[in-house]
Amino acid sequence: MAFMFFNSLLLLLLLLLQISCSRFSLALQENSSATVRSGQINSNSVLVALLDSHYTELAELVEKALLLQTLEETVGKHNITIFAPKNEALERDLDPEFKRFLLEPGNLKSLQTLLLYHIVPARIDRHSWPKSTSALTHHFTLSNERVELSGDDSSGEKFIGSAKVISPNAVDRPDGVIHGIEQLLIPRSVQQDFNNRRSLRSISAVKPEGAPEVDPRTHRLKKPAPPVKPGAPPVLPIYDAMAPGPSLAPAPAPGPGGPHHHFNGMRQVKDFIQTLIQYGGYNEMADILVNLTSLATEMGRLVSEGYVLTVLAPNDEAMAKLTTDQLSEPGAPEQIIYYHIIPEYQTEESMYNAVRRFGKVSYDTLRLPHKVLAQEADGSVRFGHSDGSAYLFDPDIYTDGRISVQGIDGVLFPPEEKAKEEKKTIKVATVKPRRGKLLEAACRMLVAIGQDSRFTSCRQ
Repeated sequence: MAFMFFNSLLLLLLLLLQISCSRFSLALQENSSATVRSGQINSNSVLVALLDSHYTELAELVEKALLLQTLEETVGKHNITIFAPKNEALERDLDPEFKRFLLEPGNLKSLQTLLLYHIVPARIDRHSWPKSTSALTHHFTLSNERVELSGDDSSGEKFIGSAKVISPNAVDRPDGVIHGIEQLLIPRSVQQDFNNRRSLRSISAVKPEGAPEVDPRTHRLKKPAPPVKPGAPPVLPIYDAMAPGPSLAPAPAPGPGGPHHHFNGMRQVKDFIQTLIQYGGYNEMADILVNLTSLATEMGRLVSEGYVLTVLAPNDEAMAKLTTDQLSEPGAPEQIIYYHIIPEYQTEESMYNAVRRFGKVSYDTLRLPHKVLAQEADGSVRFGHSDGSAYLFDPDIYTDGRISVQGIDGVLFPPEEKAKEEKKTIKVATVKPRRGKLLEAACRMLVAIGQDSRFTSCRQ
């Protein structure tokens, strides 16, 4: 009797243990399904495989488009199929302008639509692919647009739209599959956005034309400069590229080269100033160029635009002869230096050959409209006129093909200014009458009024 009771009790315990185990397994299944639906993925997921696969360009775009969380939630609900373009299709084969459009921050929505167009919320294996062009199948993607799947009977190739599948089932995971395709799939909506943006950009690129400008020097309408090829010398004269003085306009005139600078003019100006300092004897000239930053900047900008310059640099002894009155007027140092800059590239040899051949040569200066006269003297070149002339003292201090620096032993002034200075220094001389004429005039006055005989000598 006790044995039967013990068997029945053992059966009851086994039954209770079986019921508890079944309930525990059901709870585990519910918990596992809940974790999957909550968006948590494991290391065997197709998304992890995409990030670790050979399709790195597509994986980077997915991260830039902030779609990882969206895809995790999609994988938690059902299997997915990813059509992944190869890296070459996104690096070299893609239009650079279209790629720039996708990566702009304002076009994030278009990038997301493009990437979701490559993902189907269903599992499509290569065995379930249509085998002929007549048996087409359509599937909705995560972007709510349809893609068309087709195949070729003779070659066995598979297509999605016009893109050929080059690696079917490249990655196979329990929650999805990845097929490698030859090119990027572009939905119609994204293509339309790109076309609208490109047409809008072409329209906005046309700048409005304002009123015609008047040249303050000639008082005539300015004509647009003809197009200049990159690297070609400027067509306009150098004066049109110089910044006008305060009497003309507050803003600098545009140069003919536009934004395409072919040379670093500021570096070359610094080089020739440093050369003056190291050469010795031209510290005053270098000091003026360093302190007058606007002048150095102007010279650097002209060289950057493609113009060439020849600088006649007075040495320290010549600069020491300048008076305070000559330097105290507003803008006087700039005007002095401008008169020593020739808008040509001349060396000592070229200037000497010119004066030997023509006798006298007048060079334009940046101090419009004054010119500096050059002529041969004592086997060298003499600049200026007889009273305020200067000889070419140190030839070719700096020559780099764009800036030429020639040392001279005097400071040059335009002839008109020299005449004005001479008028200021001339003093009016008083002419004293001679003593004889003064006595003769006094005698005539005395005779006229009838004085005594003491002044008879005046009558005689």
